Amino acid sequence: MTTYAILLPGDEDHWGTADAAERARVYGEHERFSAALAERGHRVVGGAELAHSREARTVRPGPDGPVVSDGPYAETTEQLTGFYLVESEDLDDLLEVCGILAAIGDSLEVRAFATGTGA
Repeated sequence: MTTYAILLPGDEDHWGTADAAERARVYGEHERFSAALAERGHRVVGGAELAHSREARTVRPGPDGPVVSDGPYAETTEQLTGFYLVESEDLDDLLEVCGILAAIGDSLEVRAFATGTGA
């Protein structure tokens, strides 16, 4: 069984201004996505919605040791807004199920764990 990270980039500012109905619609699609994964033999083993990137801290190497700065690693319109960790034996089917979330309007990145990571 292979473990995949499904990375959910998105526009945090849009999400921050979304009304209750829009948030309920999106959360409903995530529930439908999770149910479809289970029905089709994939197993969610982790995941979370992430806090806004303005709360992120970045640690970089510096000449006198690590340097911590406020904000995300990359300053872009889209930031990583959440992720799922999914175990699956069928990548093609997993990608098909990911279409449920892609239909919301954002792209997803599906990436296998590197071999030998123990996950």
